Formats: sequence, C-alpha cells, structure tokens
Amino acid sequence: MGSLFATTVSTARPRDKDYKLSDGDGLYLLVRPNGAKLWRLNYRHLEKHRTLAFGGWPEVSLADARLRRDEARRLIAAGIDPGHQRKVDAAKARIEENHTFRSVAEEWIGKNEREGMAEITLSKIRWLLDKAYPRIGNRPIAKVTAQEVLVVLRSVEATGRYESARRMRSVLGRVFRYAVATTRAERDPTGDLRGALITPKSKHLAAITTPTRAGELMRAIEGYTGHAITLFALRLSAHLFVRPGELRQAEWAEFDFDRSVWNLPAEKMKMRRAHRVPLSTQACTLFEQLWELTGTGRYCFPSFRTGKRPMSENTVNAALRALGFGQEEMTAHGFRAMAATLLNESGRFNPDAIERQLAHMENDGVRRAYTRGEYWTERVTMMQWWSDELDRLRNGAKVLKPNFGGQRATSG
Repeated sequence: MGSLFATTVSTARPRDKDYKLSDGDGLYLLVRPNGAKLWRLNYRHLEKHRTLAFGGWPEVSLADARLRRDEARRLIAAGIDPGHQRKVDAAKARIEENHTFRSVAEEWIGKNEREGMAEITLSKIRWLLDKAYPRIGNRPIAKVTAQEVLVVLRSVEATGRYESARRMRSVLGRVFRYAVATTRAERDPTGDLRGALITPKSKHLAAITTPTRAGELMRAIEGYTGHAITLFALRLSAHLFVRPGELRQAEWAEFDFDRSVWNLPAEKMKMRRAHRVPLSTQACTLFEQLWELTGTGRYCFPSFRTGKRPMSENTVNAALRALGFGQEEMTAHGFRAMAATLLNESGRFNPDAIERQLAHMENDGVRRAYTRGEYWTERVTMMQWWSDELDRLRNGAKVLKPNFGGQRATSG
C-alpha cells in the first residue's frame, strides 16, 4: 500500500518551487507553484530512467493513479516500455477514428470496381450501403457492434423488405471481412446475427408463360402510346430476353450489325462473363429504327433527362403497368422467363443452348466443363425462330395442343 492518503493529496499546498509527494513504487504527486497537482511515475527501461505522466488531480484520483501505476509495472515486467505503448495505443486510436465504416466500404467498392464487378451489381451494393450509412457510416469500423448492425437491418426489415435486409447483412459482412483482412477491424460482427432476421419466402418474378397470353402481351405492346424509346425497349425486351439492366445500359458501340450480333462485355454481365446475343432480322430492324432516335449518343436507351445516363430501371415496368399488366402478372425480368418457358416447351432446341442464351452459369462444375460450348449456330437459329414465333403469336396465331414430342402447331 502507498504512503499517501487522499486527504494528504487534497490538502497539499503550492510552494515557491516544485515538490514531490511520493506514494511508492515510483509513483508521486508533483505539486507546482501555480497549484497544479500532477501524477508522475518514474521507472527504468533498458537501463534508462524514464517518466510517465498520468494526468492531474482531481481528474485522476489517488486510487486511479495507483491503478495506472500497477498496469505500467505489469508492462515493464513483461519487457514493454509503458511510455512507448501509450504512443502506440494513441496512434491506433487515431487510425481507428479515421477508418470509418463508410470510408472502408467505399474503398472496398473501389477494389471490386477495379476487379471488374458488374456495374449493375455495384449499383445494388451502393443502394444497400446508402441505407446503412446514416446509422453507422461515421462510426470507426473497428468499434461497430453487432447490436448497431442489427438496428440497421431491423430498420430495413420493418418496411417489409425482408430480402433487402438479408442482402444487406451479406454486404455489410463483406465490408467487415475486408476491414479484418486489411487490419482495420478485429472481427465481423454480422456473424453473430445469423438467424436474427426474418427469412423471406422465395417467390418467382411475375411472368407470362403461355402462348396465348404472350400473344396478348405482344399485341398490347404494339398499342403502346407512350414515349417512342420506351416502345422499342418493350419490343426488344421480348425479342432479346436479356436482363433488364443489360438492355437499358446497351451502348451502340457494342453492336456489330454487319454480323447481326450484340457483344456484351464481361463487366456488364451478372456472372462477369462476356456474352453474345444473335440478332434476328426483326431485332436488327428495330435497332435500325431506334438509331434514328438515339444513334448520335452513347446509349441505345438514354435517360429522358440526359443522354449521359441510360434509361431508368423502372421505365419498362412502368410501361407494362400502363398497358394493364399488374406487377403480379408481368415484369421487365419476366420476358426472360417467358422466352425460357416457351423455347423449352417447343422441343426444338437443346436446353443447354437456351441456358447459354440466357447467360446462366451452370452450378455443377463438372457439368459446366462438358457444356462450355457456345452452341452459337443453334442460338442464331433459335433467336430467329423466337422472333418469328413472337410475330405469329402477336398476329393471333391459334395455339393447338401438341400431338407428340412437345411440338407446337400454329395456324395464322
């Protein structure tokens, strides 16, 4: 036990010069002529005399000063200079304060961008992170707790967007794991939240998948009286059945009309794999007509406000609603399901060729190795057949039940 008492410290009066009141084991109170009372610790490290400051009384009490002395002695016994350790801890604290969740997240996004992540994926990630920033964006990432993350996720879940909440947990976890890998955090707190969120019920995107309704849809599209560019987006959504984001971000430079092919670069694809779309004669004609409207710009389907950005992701869905197709019946993404269903039901084409045209990635690694062929010739034939079929259905073809082999007979 030290030799000082709390009353001794509180009643110590200043003198003309500095003087010390010792408490033992190197700890003492330095009393200054101006009345300041400062805690100091004298110690030896590597055969050198050093002094450590613990702050002033009364902010640091006698009991607090003794605790700090004992901790410093433990470090000295372990061969660590407490003065140097204090500087290291202070530097680490400054770094932690500078490495906010938002700054690390933006750095991680930049890394993914340089590695070629598809822009449509990046935009979804940014959208999710923007919802997290108001609550944890300015927090040092190393100090963000599982409870804070749960509050963020619950705020999204409360709006009924269970799938968005689930995806946000995944994205936040990837940011935290990047912080761990780059020594800005010790752990990923999202791992503690497994099972905390409501599991969304899986649901298929709405789509028309019968020949009769497909014909009605194509006739409705031809009757669309909205913006001309939107009409072309509707028509080409049906003929090409690419992902909605791929269509609206299409650039004129990607098309080779001499060879009737659209070359989509890997960075625009969901699976980050370059993709080619054969263009039927109908598709080429539609693009020729669209060229008259937008051919002087970068995008085939520019924003109505500025040619520097592509069309809004809601445009085609809004047009379908205007045509009377509810969101539970048909969506922009539904053109893919419509084509996949009717192409498979035709029995004319290899299912692998259809999957390749949909730019789906085979999950089975062994199967993928055996089906890596492009099926290009068959896909060219298939895309022309599909456009012809859409025209037949639009013109009111009667759909008869097949007699054999899944073939469909039609008569105009």
